[in-house]
Amino acid sequence: DFCQAEGKKRPSENLGQVLFGERIEPSPYRFTFNKKETCKSVCTKTYDTTKPEDKQKLDFLKKSMLLNYQHHWIVDNMPVTWCYDVEDGQRFCNPGFPIGCYITEDGRPKDACVINSEFHEKDTFYIFNHVDIKIYYHVVENEALGARLVAAKLEPKSYKHTHADNPDCSGVPMDISNKASGEVKIAYTYSVTFQEEKSIRWASRWDYILESMPHTHIQWFSIMNSLVIVLFLSGMVAMIMLRTLHKDIARYNQMDSTEDAQEEFGWKLVHGDIFRPPRKGMLLSVFLGSGTQILIMTFVTLFFACLGFLSPANRGALMTCAVVLWVLLGTPAGYVAARFYKSFGGEKWKTNVLLTSFLCPGIVFADFFIMNLILWGEGSSAAIPFGTLVAILALWFCISVPLTFIGAYFGFKKNAIEHPVRTNQIPRQIPEQSFYTKPLPGIIMGGILPFGCIFIQLFFILNSIWSHQMYYMFGFLFLVFIILVITCSEATILLCYFHLCAEDYHWQWRSFLTSGFTAVYFLIYAIHYFFSKLQITGTASTILYFGYTMIMVLIFFLFTG
Repeated sequence: DFCQAEGKKRPSENLGQVLFGERIEPSPYRFTFNKKETCKSVCTKTYDTTKPEDKQKLDFLKKSMLLNYQHHWIVDNMPVTWCYDVEDGQRFCNPGFPIGCYITEDGRPKDACVINSEFHEKDTFYIFNHVDIKIYYHVVENEALGARLVAAKLEPKSYKHTHADNPDCSGVPMDISNKASGEVKIAYTYSVTFQEEKSIRWASRWDYILESMPHTHIQWFSIMNSLVIVLFLSGMVAMIMLRTLHKDIARYNQMDSTEDAQEEFGWKLVHGDIFRPPRKGMLLSVFLGSGTQILIMTFVTLFFACLGFLSPANRGALMTCAVVLWVLLGTPAGYVAARFYKSFGGEKWKTNVLLTSFLCPGIVFADFFIMNLILWGEGSSAAIPFGTLVAILALWFCISVPLTFIGAYFGFKKNAIEHPVRTNQIPRQIPEQSFYTKPLPGIIMGGILPFGCIFIQLFFILNSIWSHQMYYMFGFLFLVFIILVITCSEATILLCYFHLCAEDYHWQWRSFLTSGFTAVYFLIYAIHYFFSKLQITGTASTILYFGYTMIMVLIFFLFTG
């Protein structure tokens, strides 16, 4: 319930912004370039606490001040930032500023109330109803005369304007006592000053926001940590390959008579069963197809992000890019699923194609749709309009599905993958397994190493999704992505080798689930993050958090598998 802009059109948003629930509203704060305004009134809100609807609005304001809700303002596509000093002489620039703050009953200032010593009344809310905006520009010399905005900063202030129609912006802060009754009047005002700033170039105007987020040293530490894991795994894989193959070649060279050749050991004993089709081969091939689609999508999106196409300045570009790529990558999904299904000896190709195009996307869409219903029921601005839902369905049914069919057609036309050895008629008996070659312990162990590589990046990604911090470290993310791919593959090869040596030849599902189990660790981490970092109250918000987390976990499972 803040000042509304009258009769202005809402800016249009792209697909990524709509999906992320970023709605941009027009603002009643009007500026004219280089025209200084001091203490200009915007509007006055009056709350009569005896009326129930007014009381409800005031209570909502109080609740939002208590939970440190933020305003996010944009000028010329730049976030308006509030910069303040934090410890060890650094300045932190927050791309939002709080609605207000609260002093507790024992006189402790919470959140932003520490900025002013005048905020001292106990059990009182202070609303930031005045902003001092400072807009920095530089004049373009060589082109046609004009100036460009390079930064916009503000200082939130709180004033109890005695004359609401003729404000002077001085005096005591605007306090709303928690037990206040009668009439509460809040007048909103602003001041604007313009300042020329020659040192900032227009192209690098985002830097001051990004530089104030001090995370880079942690990043390098985490990258080194991950690289050590990768080196360790690569060493192990190389050693196994060299050791076993070297031994075998040596043994074959020493052979004199053909009788010795029959005495085989370890993984050679299962050569007649290794290519036996897995149980539930249909499902595995569908997962592999969808996983390929997600893998290529992630790779291309991150590659573009590294080149700087998807910086925070292009709002919603990341999500738009990912969705469009995902839709266009139906062909590899259909192709991979068909190839594997055919090599598993499957006959029901129609079922296979339909499942590839509808199973995983269907689960994601259903989850997304339920979340949207909840948002819609809560009257949230993040709810996706009906038109966008139709557009997403159209992208899925009219582009993605036909492309999947084309991919599957080529996949089924090709000959099945040739196996180097024949499969025996009678399945071999699997001997008693030791604890660590049993399926479950192996799968659980396999997920730990890849998770260790990504876990610090995961913290920043979750922060950028849930705590509205900007994420811009795509170079690091791309590195971590490559490391994750290598770690998943090598951990799986290692564990696969161990259980083949123990003469257990059911490797297809186990190799998929070994690295896919990383997603379970991701889920556990997301639950930990929910309880330790977020103060989310209310059933709807909790359901939303876990609903969206489940979508991420499913996509991550298919991708790692």
